[in-house]
Amino acid sequence: MNRILVVDDEADVRQLIRLHLQQAEMCVCEAVSGYDAIAQLGERAFDMIILDLMMDDGNGFEVLHYLKEQRLQSLVIALSARREIEDKITILGLGADDYVTKPFSPVELVARVQAHLRRHSSKPLHQTNTIRLNKLVLEIDNTTLHYNEKKQQLTIIECQLLQLFMRNADCVLTKREIYEQIWQHKHYDDNNLSVFISRLRKILEKTTGNQHIRSIRGIGYQFSGDEL
Repeated sequence: MNRILVVDDEADVRQLIRLHLQQAEMCVCEAVSGYDAIAQLGERAFDMIILDLMMDDGNGFEVLHYLKEQRLQSLVIALSARREIEDKITILGLGADDYVTKPFSPVELVARVQAHLRRHSSKPLHQTNTIRLNKLVLEIDNTTLHYNEKKQQLTIIECQLLQLFMRNADCVLTKREIYEQIWQHKHYDDNNLSVFISRLRKILEKTTGNQHIRSIRGIGYQFSGDEL
């Protein structure tokens, strides 16, 4: 049974999430603040953390920093009322695996939790753990991107997105096709996908000097490896 930590300073939100996760046969613990969450993370391991970012007593950003400093492997779904894409990119850059904007659908939240846990526990479809495309090298096991002498650590989602693009270089992938392959559920979220694409573009530009991911209007995206 997967162990989930729900971190939110609103009791009714925690109760709502707990109810739906328990109905999905998950073990749920609660934390009323960021400091409470950090204390519990020091005592036991959790498969996933559902983390409200805007709390008065130790906010969610402190929890993200703690996870990164301690190199804990818990998956994180961030909850926030912030809707701006730049805010979401920042949050994902701190190590969150997904982002859900408040108010949210509990059914969709549970679907995302299940998809992340399923993907995290499943074995890779391909045996090779390294993908090469010209000078671009992606190490899947440690989610690390290499380009010439530069190295960039990726999150799990970023790594999976780049892996999909590199394996389908120069092919046009629809937004729904990308979303279903990476998130593995049917609650398609165009805004959420756009945030991760923007994040990955910034990483590629920083590493290679080019974003490489083209938007194909009304369809999806295309990854070009010609200039690598």
